[in-house]
Amino acid sequence: MPHLRPRRARRTPAIRELLTQTRLHPRDLVLPVFVKEGLQEPAEIRSMPGVYQHTIASVRDLTEQARDAGLGGIMVFAVPQSRDALGSGATDPDGFFAAAIRAVAQAAEGALVVMSDICLDEFTDHGHCGVLRPDGTIDNDATIDRYAQMAVIHADAGADVVGLSGMMDGQTAEVRAALDDAGLIDTLILSYTAKYASAFYGPFRDAVESTLEGDRRTYQMDPANRREALRALDIEEASGADIVMVKPAGSYLDVLADLAAASSVPVAAYQVSGEYAMIEAASANGWIDRERVIVESLIAIRRAGADVILTYYALEAAAWLAGSRRDALPVNPPVASGSAGRVADAGAGSGRLDEFPAGPIPRADEVGR
Repeated sequence: MPHLRPRRARRTPAIRELLTQTRLHPRDLVLPVFVKEGLQEPAEIRSMPGVYQHTIASVRDLTEQARDAGLGGIMVFAVPQSRDALGSGATDPDGFFAAAIRAVAQAAEGALVVMSDICLDEFTDHGHCGVLRPDGTIDNDATIDRYAQMAVIHADAGADVVGLSGMMDGQTAEVRAALDDAGLIDTLILSYTAKYASAFYGPFRDAVESTLEGDRRTYQMDPANRREALRALDIEEASGADIVMVKPAGSYLDVLADLAAASSVPVAAYQVSGEYAMIEAASANGWIDRERVIVESLIAIRRAGADVILTYYALEAAAWLAGSRRDALPVNPPVASGSAGRVADAGAGSGRLDEFPAGPIPRADEVGR
């Protein structure tokens, strides 16, 4: 007869819930959103069923939903109509991106943390995250100067947090100095501290209509490197980062755990577009229990040490978390339907196989973000 019986602690849902070691709350979640200039109505992203490019009107409505759902935050990405070599549109204080941030900040009403993406790739015609020299290499220092200009514009427009995603040397210190010089001392910096040159960014290219040719391996981290992330953490903390981040999340849980153990500031993780698309594709084929896999993936990221999770499932997961204990998640939760200018469920697709149109899959060395 066994005298050690750990199963007794798993006997009922109530016991399991009481003794659970990792909890997930809507406030832990941040919803990434895409706002496209010139769009007349929300447009679904072909490789991310259920995720949309938004108009300023529809992203305002979506922000209200995120606020009312009790999410922690919303991260704004812009998709401009025109692009050039310098990404000039990124630093237009009266431009589309600043207008989108203002709309989101107004709708958030202080109850939702507004984050914005600081990078040039959506605004450059070459698709890289920075300014190019004549030989095609990145001019690091010219690039971080433009990041600093962007950050001040975004903070003035209402961003509580600026997300530095370009992976340029010195970007955090440069942006912190610019914000402080502009009197924006309360604006937080989210540093993409360990952002890997990953093939999981493929669907993001559809979302932002990327023009990238080639890759970003000279500035994003090598997927084979683990200790390098700890060096990056030391640099970013010393440079003034208020939050550090690992991206992608699911394939880098070891790195996330390392940073969570060593960091003196909150740690975020980004469940990226490829992670989302794989869950949706497997679900569409009937290979997995979609809802349970989504929640399990988020719990895993939280368990590895993330204080904040950026995920396209934020709204849907928040509804499940608010409505039931983890042990009793509904098999088919109700999904609100959208209407003109208002997409009520911008976090997930319906799981239909026909939501994944045929098309070429980007090679790993083509993937941009």
